[in-house]
Amino acid sequence: MQSHHTSNVKFKTLSFVLGFFIFSMFNLAFAQSSYDINIPTGAASPDSPYFWQNEKDGSTAGIIDIIVGDEVVWKNADTAAHTVTSGTPTTGPDGIFDSGLFAPGKSFPHTFTERGNFPYYCIVHPWMTGTVIVTDGFSIIPEIGKNVGDGQTTFDVEYKFNRLLSVSSINADKKSVTFEITGNAKSDNHNLSLRLPTALIDGPFAIWVDGKKISDFESTNDKDLNIINLLLTKDSKLITIVGTSVVPEFGVMTLAILGFTIFSVLIIGRKLPLPSN
Repeated sequence: MQSHHTSNVKFKTLSFVLGFFIFSMFNLAFAQSSYDINIPTGAASPDSPYFWQNEKDGSTAGIIDIIVGDEVVWKNADTAAHTVTSGTPTTGPDGIFDSGLFAPGKSFPHTFTERGNFPYYCIVHPWMTGTVIVTDGFSIIPEIGKNVGDGQTTFDVEYKFNRLLSVSSINADKKSVTFEITGNAKSDNHNLSLRLPTALIDGPFAIWVDGKKISDFESTNDKDLNIINLLLTKDSKLITIVGTSVVPEFGVMTLAILGFTIFSVLIIGRKLPLPSN
């Protein structure tokens, strides 16, 4: 009887320890990251060489890119008190976060729960400005389309992949956008997720990978975005996406200028005297 009771206690103890271990590992696996931005000595002077030091990548521009749910901790290593206030010196505080005045040796943490760009500054020393860029894990290819059409209409494409993507070309005649894949894979997950503005390229889509047409992909629409998911390989190099429309040859500004020019020519033509016989 005693032996059975002892075995029961051991089993419960082992189950508790195992459960606690699994729970801890689960929490650790899904824990969000925390990044420090140090305020260096001398930052209170506008002549300081830099006002922030981002420990994530060593940048001193006061700019940090993080993922939704991450925490940023500003640490005051200066000899003066500072604030970390969301907003800009021009428009003032926007009320999203504000450390208040915190002394040397103190810190201010803030967790970001939404996507977006969050500018911040020190109210006491307004030359100290920075930006927290919060994404949901997607990288951005900026200003796509600047070499097509009027050069005024551009778009940002977001993607999530274990390698780097860049736009190789846009073909207005074929209504296609070609992406080049570079760099080494950071993981064994070769799933690519693309967010394409519908104004850049719209579907239905046909997709070629390294010159071979594929049919195994998912395409959904979310308001003004086309979301494409497909599985690539570690050796994939080029992706061409063909749609039913691509970035227009003439942007809004070009059409406006063209319309104004035609209108002006017609008005001037009416005012010119007719040649006499």
